[in-house]
Amino acid sequence: MPVGVTINALSVLLGGIFGALGGKRMSKNFKDGLNMVFGACSMTMGIFSIAPMKNMSAVIFAVIIGTGLGLAFHLGDKINHAAKWMQQLIMKVFPKLNSLDSGMETAEFDATLVTVIVLFCASGTGIYGALTEGMNGDTSILISKSILDFFTAAIFAANLGYVVSLIAVPQFIIFVLLFLFAGFIFPLTTPTMILDFKAVGGVLMLATGFRMVKLMMFPTADMIPAMIVALPLSWIWINWIGPLL
Repeated sequence: MPVGVTINALSVLLGGIFGALGGKRMSKNFKDGLNMVFGACSMTMGIFSIAPMKNMSAVIFAVIIGTGLGLAFHLGDKINHAAKWMQQLIMKVFPKLNSLDSGMETAEFDATLVTVIVLFCASGTGIYGALTEGMNGDTSILISKSILDFFTAAIFAANLGYVVSLIAVPQFIIFVLLFLFAGFIFPLTTPTMILDFKAVGGVLMLATGFRMVKLMMFPTADMIPAMIVALPLSWIWINWIGPLL
């Protein structure tokens, strides 16, 4: 049962509704201040996940190779294109939830909505959390993320309206698929490999935190493949490279 995935989707749904109902009362300073705190929380979660790692070299290698693959195949651009398609689908199904209700220009509304879809459906933290829960049932990452997502959804919904809450549906579908996929991988892993995988996810959460506070704009979408190569590289390091050192 994907408990963490369900809680995360509900947090986006409820946060979007809450923000659409009362978000107009939030001042800009209030929103900016919360975003800075969200970034600090993401960094804290990242550091917590990195700390127990067993093979630092394998983790660093996975981050570099994975990011290189993401950049080479323009993964970030492909995710943005998918988000634009999802945004167009939402607007077709719910045509009344448009920029006129938000008071924003159509172009600005569409661009912001695409950003929100990427944030909730394709973030490194979310993907890492869904895979982790699928592997060993650990819901701590997704539950922590849910707290952040509730308030993040509320802030965006203050400008975009109820459409933000609808993003919970594709997010739930994507994370459930990742959860199920992770269940097939877990029997092939070892505790050491899992710790190295968590460390790679921690690096992505740390990078996400830097982006949220606008200190350094890491290509977090392009870094997602690092989580795919983390387990095989950890296995290679444990079985082939480590014994030679």
